[in-house]
Amino acid sequence: MIGRLRGELLEVDSGMVVVDAGGVGYEVMVPESVLAGMPEVGELVELYTRQVFREDGVSLYGFSEAFERKLFDKLIEVKGCGPKIGLSLLGQLGADIVANSIVGQDAKMLAKATGVGPRLAERIILELKDKLQADALIRKVSATGKATTPPTPITNDLVEVLLALGYRRQEAEAAADEAMKTEGTVEEQLKIALRSLAR
Repeated sequence: MIGRLRGELLEVDSGMVVVDAGGVGYEVMVPESVLAGMPEVGELVELYTRQVFREDGVSLYGFSEAFERKLFDKLIEVKGCGPKIGLSLLGQLGADIVANSIVGQDAKMLAKATGVGPRLAERIILELKDKLQADALIRKVSATGKATTPPTPITNDLVEVLLALGYRRQEAEAAADEAMKTEGTVEEQLKIALRSLAR
């Protein structure tokens, strides 16, 4: 399984790039958003990749970050949402909007991507909402890094995320305060807060 490619960019075409890694030219299908951020031909490029095996052959898909690849993996597990539609969602809407739309149950936003109708958008939300909830929320606050003293900014971020999940402000603030008593990353504190609220 090829999980990452790093090498010289040989070719850029519509929805596809060719990367020379170790003397082998790999043809990689990429979302529009990744294609738009490609460097000049001849320069170094790095992609997080996923091999997809089908009856008609093997295809390689590339993404600019691990979160995009993980989201792609989950999308193509949904019946009716193959790799082509997965790339359409990520390329036209972006990974953050796709993830937040699923968690926020915004089918209309998902349906804006080519190939995604209202019924498929609803199915994607139904099957992936719970699976993506923690990942999407952790991603939202992870940029703040480790907890520091005073912890107020991160506490506010945690509260905001918990409110977005539908918890009342009072219980969200209590869970965030409890989580902030522990040292660790924001991701770890978010998990503690969610466990507290699930009791």
